[in-house]
Amino acid sequence: MEKVIREAAELADEAGKRAPKLFGVPSGVEGLDELFYKVEITDEGIKRVPLGGYPYRAVINITGVPDTGKSLMVEQFAVKQASLGYTTCFITVESPSAFVARGLMQRSLAMGIDWESIKQRIVMIDAARHRELREDIPTLLNTIAYAIKEYEVKSVAIDSVTGLFEAKEVMARSIVREIFNFMKKWGQTAILVSQKRSGHREETAEAAGGYAVSHIVDGTIVLGKILVKSKWEENLYKKPIGTVIRTIRIDGCRMVGHDTSTHLLYITEEGLVKIGPKLEDLRG
Repeated sequence: MEKVIREAAELADEAGKRAPKLFGVPSGVEGLDELFYKVEITDEGIKRVPLGGYPYRAVINITGVPDTGKSLMVEQFAVKQASLGYTTCFITVESPSAFVARGLMQRSLAMGIDWESIKQRIVMIDAARHRELREDIPTLLNTIAYAIKEYEVKSVAIDSVTGLFEAKEVMARSIVREIFNFMKKWGQTAILVSQKRSGHREETAEAAGGYAVSHIVDGTIVLGKILVKSKWEENLYKKPIGTVIRTIRIDGCRMVGHDTSTHLLYITEEGLVKIGPKLEDLRG
């Protein structure tokens, strides 16, 4: 007899009743929250309304080459959410948790947020020092589930998801799928950092594991760098030859509308990422 999974088939009306509310979860990055929007029908017609952050319960991928601001963005997210009273679970795969905590302290200082008031609302999971967490995904997910239940976690950040399949990129898609399904099951807003390899084009969503991460997640943000090498670029960016310009672009988001332009990305002297103008606006 052919096997049928009846519970997998349902009307869109029933599925829609379980859909989460559509609102923004503040990113902590100046200028980013306004780049996501939803559509509403008003008396004047269809209107675009700023979402005010990452879509609630979305799984967002931030990818880019080294030194583009990926880790700063997830640290700012964790600090911002903690300042609003929401606990974030920060899984560090690359650097031991003590060093990440120091970075979080610096981010809170730069953002004008009292570290003492938020340090109890950021839960660290140190996968950098615990090899089993990096190499055994079920153990990692069980540990995150424990943190979610124990500390009433509302959002999750993983820096970086690439470290979970760095020696087995052929398994990247299945690993990311497990993580994605886990975040959906536990109702988390999740930010995943993924790393690009040297051969990947900076302007695309391709990263380690190919397009495995970007194909599965709800949205991808691509960070890049441009080296000013010509007089034309010097005039365009108003920076001398030899300067590195950072960029940011929302490559896609299936849950809501979003700005599609490439923007300048600034890292301030205080170590904060913020969004600059569109590249297209620099011409005038």
